[in-house]
Amino acid sequence: MSDANRQSFTDKASSAMKPDSEKSTFEKASDTIKGHADSLGSSMQPESQKSTSQKMGDTMSGNSNQNDESLLNKAKDAVGLGGQKK
Repeated sequence: MSDANRQSFTDKASSAMKPDSEKSTFEKASDTIKGHADSLGSSMQPESQKSTSQKMGDTMSGNSNQNDESLLNKAKDAVGLGGQKK
């Protein structure tokens, strides 16, 4: 089961199983948008907050961020709004 606000594993699998040549323009655009949104969700969510099944799903789909800190926290730290670790 995927984490909240993430693309479901069955949706990812069904999209991957259907060849692009059989997809309508709308389906292709929808798959692209959903894929980008899920990739962004993966990057925004720290690994420590992901469920085991979500970590496995991200690893299989190549959406795994290799650090424990989210991109949002990195951005906050960069502009001085986060609690920087020293």
